[in-house]
Amino acid sequence: MQNKFGFILVNPQLGENIGSCGRALKNFGFSNLNIVAPRDPWPNTKARMTSVGAYNIIQKAKVYKNVSDAVKKFDLVFATTARRRDINKKHISIIGFIKLLSKYKKTNIGIIFGPEASGLSNHDLSLSNFIIQIPTSKKLTSLNLSHAVIVICYEIYKSLNFSEFKKEKVLTKLTSKNSIKNLIKFIEKMLDDKKFFKPFEKKKSMILNINNIFGRLELSDKEIRILFSIFSSLNKKDRV
Repeated sequence: MQNKFGFILVNPQLGENIGSCGRALKNFGFSNLNIVAPRDPWPNTKARMTSVGAYNIIQKAKVYKNVSDAVKKFDLVFATTARRRDINKKHISIIGFIKLLSKYKKTNIGIIFGPEASGLSNHDLSLSNFIIQIPTSKKLTSLNLSHAVIVICYEIYKSLNFSEFKKEKVLTKLTSKNSIKNLIKFIEKMLDDKKFFKPFEKKKSMILNINNIFGRLELSDKEIRILFSIFSSLNKKDRV
């Protein structure tokens, strides 16, 4: 499913960014990287260095002379921008983009990203079906190329693997309420021995607060044993 998506970098200026884009693709299971007229010679050593474990993505990347050739193999093309352009194209949000993906499940989809300094030209945008606006703070709207790529990769991955995002894994079995009750009794006895509850009339409210603290926590049996051990050790040290 992920292989139907192609990522097109138009006139990228820095090899480091290309390498980081390759890494972003592999992080989320994509592999189709296309590069249009990179500024520096290709293959690029800096791209290899920053790709880390995704060098195979960089090696397989296809290089084109122009955007028109790069988008030919795709049925539906999205262009990314941080600002709204004065061009007769439908601008859509990230949410709108994801909704369209569910509509075109069997379509080869290309996503275009512009150069770091200037973004996509109006001609580049004219070759797309839709323009995706990545929402950012008005204080700084432009994104680093690899950051823009990873945002889109993440959103697509999330839409394709939504069930994984809904799961809340319980790593350990929670302890019983009785174990927590015994721990609180143990703490209460220690505090009584230290004459902590002063004035005594406040003891009831203090114990209630302690109950509330431990009641909010999701403790395992192991964690309860550790707490017993810690409080016991502190008590013994004070008696020396």
